[in-house]
Amino acid sequence: MKHTLKKLLYPKGWVMLLLSVLCTAALVYIFIKGYDTHPVSCAVYALSAYTLTTVCIFMSKTVPDRYRKTKQLVYAHPLGNKYLTDISFKVRVSLYVSLTINIIYSVFKLISGIYYSSFWWGAAAVYYMVLSVMRFLLLRQMRKSGQDMLSEYKSYRICGILMAMLNLSLTGIVFQMVWQDKAYSYPEIIVIASAAYTFFNVAVSVKDIVKYRKYNSPVMSASKAISFAAALVSLLSLETAMLSRYGENKDFNRIMTACTGAGICIIILSVSIYMIINSCRRIKRLSD
Repeated sequence: MKHTLKKLLYPKGWVMLLLSVLCTAALVYIFIKGYDTHPVSCAVYALSAYTLTTVCIFMSKTVPDRYRKTKQLVYAHPLGNKYLTDISFKVRVSLYVSLTINIIYSVFKLISGIYYSSFWWGAAAVYYMVLSVMRFLLLRQMRKSGQDMLSEYKSYRICGILMAMLNLSLTGIVFQMVWQDKAYSYPEIIVIASAAYTFFNVAVSVKDIVKYRKYNSPVMSASKAISFAAALVSLLSLETAMLSRYGENKDFNRIMTACTGAGICIIILSVSIYMIINSCRRIKRLSD
C-alpha cells in the first residue's frame, strides 16, 4: 500500500509532463466551449487536481537544490554577478522588464476594450500607459542622476503627483461604472489571462515592497509604488471581468465594484500623498 501510494505521488517525469499537457488542453477546451458544468468535466477537474499535487510535490523536492545550483552559475557569470550584487543595476533591469510587460498588457487591454466595446478596459489600458510613462521617467532619472539624492527625490515627488492625478481619473471611472451600471461580458480565456497576469503582478509587487524596503533609494521606492498601484488596478479589473462573466445579481455586482474601487482609490491616494509629503520634507532637508 505504501509503495503504491509513493508511486502515485511520485510518478515519472514523462508521466507528469504528459498529464500536465493533457489537463491544460482539456481545461482550455472546457472553458472555451462552455462545458464547465458537464459531468465529464468533473473527471478532468479531479485529474487536474491530482496532476497539480504531483507537480507541487516534485517541485518542492527539486526546486531548492536546482535554485542553489542555478544561482551559483549566475554568480559565476560577470553580468549575472553584477545583477545579483549591484542593486542599482538590478533596479534598472527590473524597471525595463516592468516597462515592457506594462506596455504589452496595455496593448492587450486596449485591443480587448475596442473589440468588446468595453469602456472600463479601454480606460484601464490608458492607466497602464501612463504608468509606463512614469517608469520611463524613472529610467531616465537613474541614467542621469546616479547617486544624486536630491534629483531622485524630485522624481519621487513627480511620480507621487502623477499618481494622485491619475487616481482622480480612476475614481471618476469607477464612479461612472457603478452609477451607470456598466457591465461587459468577456470570454473565459480573456478572464483567465487577466487572472494569471493579476496574480503574478500582485505577488511580485508585494515581494518587492518587502524586499527593497531596506534600501534608501527614492527611485526604487517610486518604482515599487507604481508596481503596487498597477497590481491594485489589475485586481479591480479582474473583479469586474469575473463579475460580468459569472455574477448574476446586478445589485451585488455594483456593491462589490463600488467597495473594491473605493478601497483601491483610497489606498493609491494615500500612497501618493505619502510620496509627495515625504519627498517635500527630504528635498527641503537636502536643500538647506
